[in-house]
Amino acid sequence: MPKSQSHGVSCPKSEVTALVVDDDKVSQMIHHRLLNILGIKNDVVVNGKEAVDIHLSGKKFNLILMDRDMPVMNGIEATKKLRDMGIGSTIAGVSSHSSSKVKQEFIEAGLDVYHEKPLSVAKLLSVVNNIKAQA
Repeated sequence: MPKSQSHGVSCPKSEVTALVVDDDKVSQMIHHRLLNILGIKNDVVVNGKEAVDIHLSGKKFNLILMDRDMPVMNGIEATKKLRDMGIGSTIAGVSSHSSSKVKQEFIEAGLDVYHEKPLSVAKLLSVVNNIKAQA
């Protein structure tokens, strides 16, 4: 009997979980609401150290929305640390920087994708659909 293939099979939205990592209250609120609109359970932390700590506590996420510029531990440091810890979640860099040098440095830290702020439902949906396609 042939094995069933997962091509074209979509996961229920509730199976995707996300972590918003951003020190800006407005960005936190926007990203939290966009994720809620898409039916994605999500947590919010205010810096990279908290993102690392929440993973050390055993929580797992399919998607991490990572800001670049934060106090305590920035997005570049946090992304590198999470990758060093073996975290395979999709990490989407989200920043207001448009300089290609700044974007490249962030991407090289271990991002899967980079989007400039503001994040939109369409941008977020493209990232989520990629996660579902890999599931």
